Amino acid sequence: MNFLTIGHRGVMGVAPENTLRSFAAAQEAGLDVIELDLHLSKDGALVVMHDTDVDRTTDGTGAIADKTLAELRALDAGHGERVPVFEEVLDAVRTPLQAEIKDVQAARALAEVMNERNLADRVEVSSFHDEAITEIARLVPGVRTALIASRYGADIVDRAVEAGASTVCLNIRRLTLEIVEQARKADLAIIGWVVNTQDHLRLVRALGLDGATTDYPEIKRTGRFTA
Repeated sequence: MNFLTIGHRGVMGVAPENTLRSFAAAQEAGLDVIELDLHLSKDGALVVMHDTDVDRTTDGTGAIADKTLAELRALDAGHGERVPVFEEVLDAVRTPLQAEIKDVQAARALAEVMNERNLADRVEVSSFHDEAITEIARLVPGVRTALIASRYGADIVDRAVEAGASTVCLNIRRLTLEIVEQARKADLAIIGWVVNTQDHLRLVRALGLDGATTDYPEIKRTGRFTA
């Protein structure tokens, strides 16, 4: 497996996160995969945003779940960008996607789109929530899934296997060689996040990880040369 570079919410270090501008920049930079986050609007649209509310990344306030898609569309998501829906991202870029879902409800909405468009090969689904991974796998035949963890212990490998995930996406600040070895024994791919410096990159390469999630496109250029 080649070392994958995954654009975090596009390339959020240089463009407004989770916007079409950010995703286009990630594709132009040649990143292998684009990561994005999905929430459901009040009227059931799969909107692309990380937080549960709009306060940090737009000029609005309030919870995503309390707003209709039309209300979300009226917000400025940075440099005049609008909050996109998942289907728009699918049409805007060709790069493979890693779609993070927050709950089982979002899993069901995503599954509907994935089955309609036959996206099992193009979209990997990730989540911090084991039950969301299990649900999307039940609903989308052949989907690839990844379990994400920030604060975790050795049980993360067992959790991933139990949920049927093929990949673990792990916070590099807590990653140990022991966990890497356990993941390898379980035949899991390992992605490290967030990798934004050469020191971070050297660490993930030294640990033999399969890829890195980054905020910056420069990691793509330097990653292939770093031992």
